[in-house]
Amino acid sequence: MSKYGTIPTSSSAGGGAPLGGASPLDFISRAKARGASALATRRPWRELGDIHAIGLPPSLGDAYLHVRANLVHFAMNYAIVVLVVVFLSLLWHPVSLIVFLVCMLAWLVLYFLRDEPLVLFGRVIADGYVLAALAVVTLGLLLLTDATANILSSLLIGLVLVVLHAALHKAEDNADDEVGRWYAPVPQQLPQ
Repeated sequence: MSKYGTIPTSSSAGGGAPLGGASPLDFISRAKARGASALATRRPWRELGDIHAIGLPPSLGDAYLHVRANLVHFAMNYAIVVLVVVFLSLLWHPVSLIVFLVCMLAWLVLYFLRDEPLVLFGRVIADGYVLAALAVVTLGLLLLTDATANILSSLLIGLVLVVLHAALHKAEDNADDEVGRWYAPVPQQLPQ
């Protein structure tokens, strides 16, 4: 039986040096599957940019509920928007852009795409330590590139855009889809 066109699922098939107990092809296949599943949670951009769904909420409490529902509903879209704003701000700082891309690759390999715990010198490293180390290294390297003000201002601009959109986008049609997925529903208070 021919195995042409299939992706091997174990490293015992031969071909390639092991990378954490698996071949590079296994790692790429897992990364592709995880990327596809992460992007599957992204909502259509048409839904995000629907002008007819934009309106001022009647109260501050309603604005809070809109933000809360929309941050969950459009989480992947909002993350992409913030990353694009940071990326665009770094175009004028090529060294910072290279450092940002290298750090992003390190985050993908060491944190997001790992199936097994990280082992260093025969000891298992907890995810919390990996997260803290990556955050410190990323911040330290970006601070060394002299683009700190640029990065912080672009993050602030991205966050303001996200919160503004989340507050103004009517969440009535998407709030029911998200109940129980990421948060418990907030009971409506009846006027007394």
